Amino acid sequence: MARKPRDLKILHGHRVISGSELRATFVEQEDTADNPVRLRRRILHGVVLLMLVGMIAAAIFVALAIMNGQIKLPATAERSKAAVSLCPKATYDYMPPGKVHVNIYNSTSRPGLARTVADQLAARKFLVGAVGNTTSSYRGVALIVSGAAGQSAAFSVQRNVPGSDYVQDGRTDPSVDVIVTGDFKALAKPELVDQTPGQLSCPREDRRIVDDSTVPITPTATPAVSPTAAG
Repeated sequence: MARKPRDLKILHGHRVISGSELRATFVEQEDTADNPVRLRRRILHGVVLLMLVGMIAAAIFVALAIMNGQIKLPATAERSKAAVSLCPKATYDYMPPGKVHVNIYNSTSRPGLARTVADQLAARKFLVGAVGNTTSSYRGVALIVSGAAGQSAAFSVQRNVPGSDYVQDGRTDPSVDVIVTGDFKALAKPELVDQTPGQLSCPREDRRIVDDSTVPITPTATPAVSPTAAG
C-alpha cells in the first residue's frame, strides 16, 4: 500500500504560514481605511507638504518683490560707511617738499627698508625726521598718517607713494608718518610725481569698515633710532 505523501505545511501538528501569506495579511491590515496609524501618517505627510509649498511660494514672492523694488532692504553698510568715513573730501595743493616733515617706519620683515625710503625722500628735499621700525596689521602698500593740520603735507607725500592709503590720527602738528607695509615696491619716479591739486586717497577704507580693525588705524612705532641702525 502506497504511503501518503507528507504535508509540508504541517509541522508537529501545526500549520506553517508561508511568507506570501504573512505579507498578504500585513498589507491587508495597512490598507484598511480604519487603520489609525496609517491615517495619522497620511495627515502628517500632507501637512509637511503643504508647509513646504507655502515656504517656497513665500520665498519666490519676496525675491520678486526685492528685484522689482517693492521691498527695500536697509542699507546698513552704506549708513555705517557714512558714519565712520574718515577720508577727507577737501582738495589740496601739492606742497613743496622742503616744507613737509615726514617720519618713515618699516613694518615689513625687509631690513633697511625704512632707511632706503627715507634717503629717497630726503633726495627729493622732504624734511626727514624719525626713521625706524614699527608694527601694523595693515595690509597694503603703505599708510600715510597725519593729523588734521598735516593733511596737505600728507597729500604731497602720498603722491610720491602710489597705492598708499591715508589715515588720520589725533596729532596736532603737521608732521606726516609713512608706514611702509608688505606690498610696497618703490616710490614713484620723481619726474612722474603728479603735482596737480587733488584729494587724499583712502582705497582701503571699505575694508577697514568691514573687518575687525580699528578706524582710524594707529600704528605702534618703536622709538626713533640712529640713521645707521634704522630699519
